Amino acid sequence: MQAYKLNATIDESGHLIIDEPLNIAPGKVEVIILQPVPSLENSTESQPEKPRRKSKVKAFEGLFENAPPTPPDFDPDQARWEALKEKHNL
Repeated sequence: MQAYKLNATIDESGHLIIDEPLNIAPGKVEVIILQPVPSLENSTESQPEKPRRKSKVKAFEGLFENAPPTPPDFDPDQARWEALKEKHNL
């Protein structure tokens, strides 16, 4: 399989219009369409801003950025106790 990068447009009726001639053998082809994604600056929808989690350890700075939020009913003392019970087979 050989890949070609072409410039093309889609008209109002949904037809693909290739802007340059192709020099390939006749037959079936697979078409993969990549469409540019609008940047956040141009987006009209405002996304809720995530609270930033800070870390005193430089190696962990980006680690918490993609972490899921902590549930509101999370009890850190209970979590510590559960971890200790598991660690020491209590």
